[in-house]
Parts: sequence; structure tokens; C-alpha cells
Amino acid sequence: MKRPGSAWKALLCCAAGAFTSPSFALFSQLMSAWVLTTARRSIVQMVGVMDPASRAAHDAYHRLVRAGSWTLSALFCALCKLVVMRLAGPGRVVLYLDDTLFHRNGPKVEGAGSFRDAVRSTKKRVVYARGLNLVVLCVKVTAPWGGMPIAIPVNVRLHRKNGPTMPELAREMMADLATWLPERSFVLCGDGAYATLAGDHLERTTVVSRMRRDAALYEAPPPRTGKAGRPRKRGARLPSPAKLARTATGFVEVELDWRGRRVTKLIWTRDVLWYRVCPDALVRLVVVRDPSGVEPDDFFFSTDLAMSAAEVVEIYAGRWSIEMCFREVKQGVGGQEPQSWKYKGPERAAGLSFWLYGAIWTWYIEISGPRPTFSVRPWYPAKAMPSFADAMAELRRSLWRERISPSFGAPTLDQQTVDILIEALAVAA
Repeated sequence: MKRPGSAWKALLCCAAGAFTSPSFALFSQLMSAWVLTTARRSIVQMVGVMDPASRAAHDAYHRLVRAGSWTLSALFCALCKLVVMRLAGPGRVVLYLDDTLFHRNGPKVEGAGSFRDAVRSTKKRVVYARGLNLVVLCVKVTAPWGGMPIAIPVNVRLHRKNGPTMPELAREMMADLATWLPERSFVLCGDGAYATLAGDHLERTTVVSRMRRDAALYEAPPPRTGKAGRPRKRGARLPSPAKLARTATGFVEVELDWRGRRVTKLIWTRDVLWYRVCPDALVRLVVVRDPSGVEPDDFFFSTDLAMSAAEVVEIYAGRWSIEMCFREVKQGVGGQEPQSWKYKGPERAAGLSFWLYGAIWTWYIEISGPRPTFSVRPWYPAKAMPSFADAMAELRRSLWRERISPSFGAPTLDQQTVDILIEALAVAA
């Protein structure tokens, strides 16, 4: 078994094809320094944590991010193939899709604009903020220790004002994925904003999403009669999903995997035509009801009529893991903090933060196995599963150990190594 530090270097080497040799050396140093930095994650702070004997001039790392001859697409391609091959398992690859806002103030940040802030907005009040609007595609990974699924980012697109819409960017990313993984099929799960993808018939892809409560539904079109004239495209009009649920009978009680725990829900299904979204094929409507009657009914759908209702609900329930991904990238990785304003810098810095999040989880799952070790604080004695903070702390611990004791057996440290350690920790504190 590889040492943790060696496993991290091997993981970074999987992305070597996306760079030239000199650029890859800078990239590897930057990613490791990003992990070690505990102060603000600006590029200058990261450079301060690097080994002074091997680091380049600080402007080399700025140039790498804003104008280097590499692409985020090639970088995510390498990570995507690695994650699907080692962690996703057999069968269809489950994908989660959503968008998030990286707050970046200032009128000269390339690609930034004023967008709705979903975190601070409510039903009655919409809050706008300036920043980078990112559409993110993640692979669902079930950790060997169980619990909530983990969403590992495998592609990111920047949504610009007056540019392609977010569903259009999602289509581009799914086209990339179909090219990267020609032998795999997919289940794409997004919220209601991406329900229109159901009508695009994406290659080898089943779409699972939320259906509007007031959606206009129809029966399947009747068979052709042989008479002259255009055949009907829609059958009889049906009540809205909310009205169907109120009058429906025959709800089935099902035990579901709900974000890593078992819950019981009432489920009712019906195949319908949602003509406005998917005009040429039926979709499977799934109504989910709380047995206690406390929560309102939920309405989901799948473009695969053979998919069980329980599978549809479990896949959508796991979509919460992409929200956890956004939180950890912003708070744990510090994805909003790198100070890059020009050219491709802002988009690339944001993309690198998602790539690093996925790389850290991939590294940790592989070295930990089904019984991971992590710190349990006295105020949280019931903690049974590691968090992303535990994964990042373990990687940070491994990198510092290799940095301080290269021989893993030296009885004492020379003064030069001590000076490097003290300087790096002083900058990171």
C-alpha cells in the first residue's frame, strides 16, 4: 500500500496530461500549498507556505492561473475518469447538477455579474449579489463507511450575462462526459431549474428532477386512426400534479435510503406526458407523501419509465450532497478567496477549488478504506463518520510529515528543516 503522501503525488500525476512539464510542476506545488494554507487562500499566501528551496517566483503561479496554456476541461477529464473507474462502481453513473454563486466584488473581475443569491433569498424577498455564477456537475460516490453520498465535481462552467443559459451549459458538460466515458450510461439529477433537460434526450442519459406543482399534464397521444390530417400529439388533459395527489388512491408505503438513513414514505406513481418539457415521450411522475402529514407532498419525475419510484426518490434525496459540496468548497477549501481578476483567472481559480475538493475526497476514500481514522472532539462524542474537514486535516498531516521528516526515521531535524517549518506555520497561522 502506498504511503499517504505518495498516494497524493500519484493522484496529482493523473492530471499531468493537461499541462506542459513546467506548468505541471507549478500546478502540483500550488495544489499541495492550497491544502496546507490555513489563512486566507490567496495565491500569495499559498506561495508563502511552499518550500523556499523549490518554489518559483510568485508571479509564475499567478500567470499559471490567469493565462497558462491549459484548460479546466482537460483537468476535470482526468479527475472524472479516475473517480468513475475507482469509486463510482458498476452500472449507471449517477450525476448531480446545480449552480452556485461565488461572491467576488469589484467591477473588474472578469466574468462576474449580479445574480440571484439562492442562499440569502426567500420566497418573499430576492437578494442579488455580485460574483461568479458557476454550473457544477458532480458524480455521486458512496463512501465505504456509509452515510450520506459524496458529490465529487467532475466539470464546471461559468455562466456569463448574455451568454449561454445554465441548461445550455449543462448540455455542454453532459456532451463532454459522454465523450470522456463512451462505455457508461448516466442518471442526471438536478432541481426544477434543469427539468427542461428531459426534452433534450441527452446521450445515454436518464433525467431525474422535480416537477412543478401546477405542471400541465396530459395522457399519452391516442394511436393513429388512419384518417387524413396531422395525428394528435397529446391525449386528454389531466389535472395538475397537486390535484392528482389530492384525489389519488393506492399510495404504497416504502422504506427509502434518505441521505444515508432509512425513512418510510408513501409513494404514488403515474406515467404522464409533460408536453411543455418533454413533448415526444412520457415521463414517470412520482408523488412522495409524508406518512405523518407534516410535510407537503413532493413531486418528482424520471424519463426512464422502467425506473422504480423508490430509486427516483432516493436519487433525488441524495442531491443534497451537492449542496454540501458547495458549502465545503467555499468554507473548507476557500474557493472564493484566490485573488485573480483578469483573463481566465477568476473562472480557473474557482474551477481549481472544485477540482481540489474532489481530489481530496478521492485521495481520502482510497487511503482510508471502510474504517477511516479521524479526530473526535470531546464536545462531539457521538461522531461516527468523517467529514471533509477530517479528510483535509489528514492530507495536511501527511504532507507536513513528509516535509518535516523526509527520511521518516531521522532522530533529529536539522536547522534548515526547522526554519522551513517555523516559517511556513507562521505564514499559515
